[in-house]
Amino acid sequence: MALSRGLRCCQRVFSWIPVLIIAAVMLWSYYAYVFELCLFTLTNTLEKVAYLLVFHVCFVMFSWTYWKSIFTPPASPCKKFQLSYSDKQRYEFEERPDAQKQILVEIAKKLPIFSRAHSGAIRFCDRCQVLKPDRCHHCSVCESCVLKMDHHCPWVNNCVGFANYKFFLLFLAYSMVYCVFIAATVFQYFLKFWVGDLSNRPAKFHVLFLMFVALMFFVSLMFLFGYHCWLVSKNRSTLEAFTAPVFVSGPDRNGFNVGIRRNLQQVFGEDRRLWFIPVFTGQGNGHYFPLKNRSSESHNPLLANEDLWEESDDGSEGSLVEDHDPSVTIEMEE
Repeated sequence: MALSRGLRCCQRVFSWIPVLIIAAVMLWSYYAYVFELCLFTLTNTLEKVAYLLVFHVCFVMFSWTYWKSIFTPPASPCKKFQLSYSDKQRYEFEERPDAQKQILVEIAKKLPIFSRAHSGAIRFCDRCQVLKPDRCHHCSVCESCVLKMDHHCPWVNNCVGFANYKFFLLFLAYSMVYCVFIAATVFQYFLKFWVGDLSNRPAKFHVLFLMFVALMFFVSLMFLFGYHCWLVSKNRSTLEAFTAPVFVSGPDRNGFNVGIRRNLQQVFGEDRRLWFIPVFTGQGNGHYFPLKNRSSESHNPLLANEDLWEESDDGSEGSLVEDHDPSVTIEMEE
């Protein structure tokens, strides 16, 4: 036990190394741009002021979105998806797999669960002891189930999921803007240092590396950001892009695709003025999502119990559906 705890502690410490690397690059780029380029190299005051103003706006947004991506906890299923004590006892003492599956089906009748495991059974996490909501997966690094899990990102040392996916996208976007601005404004001084027109040696080193680092990060970020834009347009997570979610009718990669506009609104919200600000504006609560194909709803045995789940006496159940648009019905499978 002591050894495993020590290993876990070491793992948690080492998991911050990628974040520290990014933070170090950010701080160095700030010093190199503000001091070595703007204050020690530029001679035109107007150009200096303009560069510093725009740079600080980019730097603040870049830092803010990165901070939010790191420190926004990944959302986990609420208590209504956990087994009650009596249900847990029944499930654990039942040795027959088919009987265990039936117990989960009975419990799921009270919940808006519409996706299934590949075997056709209700998805259940043995580690967290919860019935998994649609698009929820267990992260072995975070050691918890994450709502609408996209992936675990070592560069933010956090799971990217329902609660922070918008922040992660904005982090990628503002990182690209930051790199493009640096490369565009440094380029002419990069050429001057390269051909020897400027002789400030320390600044020369920093400006040359600023150019190379900005271009290198921009290229890698461009592909990653483009891929996630495509995922958002299709309303898929990274996991769903590799393994199609399974429904009663079978696997369907486009099961949650409800059109580009509504797909965007699920992540960024309806108020476009807040789309580019790192505050949570997404729709719903991450426990269920509208489906593209609603034709099988009438054949869905769990859908008939959705009203019972919404009208629970205990306001916590009802709180799960407060943000649900009553005009949007959902399909269930797993």
